[in-house]
Amino acid sequence: MNNKKNIIRLKNITFSYPGSDICTLDTLDLEINKGDRLGMMAPNGSGKTTLLHTIMGLCKPDSGVIEIFGKRLKQEKDFTPIRSKIGLLFQDSDDQLFCPTVLEDVAFGPLNLGFSQQDAIDIAKTTLEKLGIQGVEKNVTHRMSGGQKRLIALAAVLAMEPEVLLLDEPTAGLDNRVREKLINILNGLDITYLVISHDFDFIKAVTDKIYSMESGKILTDEKIHIHRHEHIHKHGKRPHVHK
Repeated sequence: MNNKKNIIRLKNITFSYPGSDICTLDTLDLEINKGDRLGMMAPNGSGKTTLLHTIMGLCKPDSGVIEIFGKRLKQEKDFTPIRSKIGLLFQDSDDQLFCPTVLEDVAFGPLNLGFSQQDAIDIAKTTLEKLGIQGVEKNVTHRMSGGQKRLIALAAVLAMEPEVLLLDEPTAGLDNRVREKLINILNGLDITYLVISHDFDFIKAVTDKIYSMESGKILTDEKIHIHRHEHIHKHGKRPHVHK
């Protein structure tokens, strides 16, 4: 491994939610290097979202090591500066969009980074234009459709010019047209990212490697082979198991 290219490194991460006897993350290891375009497909409840929240310091592990940009992070104050460099797209856009208008939502990040109000507005407008959703700046965000909110939330993340993207189910609620737009957007970005999705065709189109999770650990593509399964047989309506 080339340490100079290493951006995120998790080592032996264990995490359990309060009151639970189950380890959501169990001695988990993960490395993300500069230029990686990683995908992850795994069942609901396998710990995928918890993994992203752990990277961002939103979930504090019970044990293990978190290193980001070469620094070991332990306390909340350690995570604060890296949150402007790693953009997290939440699974539910309503958790991310809280300003009255679209423009205010997208400009919020640059303002927090210290840009002037006018510069933040200019960055927001440019970002919206790049995503092909200009002309909605004055719209009330919570009245937008689910697909529009998804793109606005992505614009809010990209406006901060992060070095890494963590995307949690980015195609959730998108129609095919917006989904194709998102594929083109991601493939046009020169940025490191990890994408969680249940959409096989989408994740295949935007990533170079696909991982999975099982029993709180990450399975790399050397250990798994994820593929679409299509079949027809006369007992298809009855419960059955494929081995």
